Amino acid sequence: MNSVSLVTSVSENTAPRWPGQLAAVDMGSNSFRLEIGQIHQGRYRRIDYLKETVRLGAGLNDEGLLTREATARGLACLARFSQRLQSYAPWQIRAVATQTLREARNRDAFLAQAQPVLGAPIEVISGREEARLIFAGVARLQPSDKPRLVVDIGGRSTEMIIGRGRKPIQAESFQVGSVSLSMKYFGDGRFTEIAFRAAQIAAGAELEEALETFAPSNWSEALGSSGTVGAVSQLLAASKITDGRITPAGLRWLMEQCLRAGKVEKLSLPGLKEDRRAVIAGGLAILYTLAAHFGIDELMPARGALRQGVIFDLEERLEAAAQRVDGHDIRDASVRELQRRFMVDTQHAMRVQSVAEMLYDSVQPRASHDARRELQWACSLHEVGMMVSHHDHHRHSAYMLAHVDAPGFSQSQQRRLADLVLAQRGGLRKVEASLAQPGIAWQVLCLRLAIIECHARGDVDPKAMRLAMAGGVVNVRVPEVWASTHPRTMHLLGEEVAAWERGGPLTLTLKR
Repeated sequence: MNSVSLVTSVSENTAPRWPGQLAAVDMGSNSFRLEIGQIHQGRYRRIDYLKETVRLGAGLNDEGLLTREATARGLACLARFSQRLQSYAPWQIRAVATQTLREARNRDAFLAQAQPVLGAPIEVISGREEARLIFAGVARLQPSDKPRLVVDIGGRSTEMIIGRGRKPIQAESFQVGSVSLSMKYFGDGRFTEIAFRAAQIAAGAELEEALETFAPSNWSEALGSSGTVGAVSQLLAASKITDGRITPAGLRWLMEQCLRAGKVEKLSLPGLKEDRRAVIAGGLAILYTLAAHFGIDELMPARGALRQGVIFDLEERLEAAAQRVDGHDIRDASVRELQRRFMVDTQHAMRVQSVAEMLYDSVQPRASHDARRELQWACSLHEVGMMVSHHDHHRHSAYMLAHVDAPGFSQSQQRRLADLVLAQRGGLRKVEASLAQPGIAWQVLCLRLAIIECHARGDVDPKAMRLAMAGGVVNVRVPEVWASTHPRTMHLLGEEVAAWERGGPLTLTLKR
């Protein structure tokens, strides 16, 4: 689905009131955040920042479903964010959702309600993509040439990244967070040594596979991003245990204060905010496990976080779109890397893309930039499944694109690409739900027709086939001379017309 159809408050062509500003919505498991910023000559300035404790992650029940109460809290927050974003065009906003919606089995139902409320698309991003964006925020706002470890403890996941300069070298996400750990081991509201020990063992079991990757020999300084680290840093500074840096001794002191209090409601520390009280124990358990297992003698709070990384990434996408030059958008680099890794015939992919783009421009001249890019990427990657098997390669391609790590792409966008390449051949009933979405059918049609024209894997005339609308019917037009010299292609086009008759939302005719 393209972004235009999801926007209710501002159309894509509406001139924004604040043209130099960009907005990021970070839908975390514990808190939702809205950051509005401006980048001028490489320097970042925060315009506004809103944060609400939503506890979406706490509303994930044993069956992996978001409860009605959690859904209501999330929608209410997004409605308030939407009011602040009324004067912004859709291209100025990027909203991302993290671990809770990665896990939620009913996430599509939630997104169907949430996107119209916010007035912008919401991207569910993978754990590694979240880690990449976290590092992008830290690297831009706190630059350094040293190899550094960046840790971000969220409500239901923990991200660890090693990078240098602006380049992440290793990035991983682990399914353990302050909310999930607090609910499981401190859910009764009591602080005990047994509970802290059990929480640390659970965190260690999740993190120990990364001991070698994130060993102290691979970095020279450690930074902590976002909520949990910031809250613990403030507690240590407010009680004058440290100057704000997080140390093993400082963490032990904080756990001792919890044990002395005995219960969550009795914990009283300078700087402890009410929204952190119920999840502080889980956060401490993860931090102490990280310090002990990864040799972190001190963890300094970082300036940047996921939300700033989202803004910087959006800026790069907009620059790439404005200049129409590949390379500025990291997704282009991901596509090239996938082509290399899975030994895609790039020359054939370019032929398919050239034909598909020409057909698409003829029937969807006002299509959004994102819709055009998705068609291009689908053309580039439609044969990645050939690495697995030539038989049913479209199904292998679809599975791989839905599940592979592809920096820059959200899980939502990868699923759309997977649907496009799944629809490249065969019957259309397998993608019936996708074809019902606005704009998808045209992308599918142009991809399929381009593959048919290029089926012989030789040079083709991109202008040989044309599309035209007439009375609700799509006419596939080919010159008579061309048709007589390409009998096998004409046979395949006849089968394509029949396929759309059996199960497609468009009606096709073949004209000479």
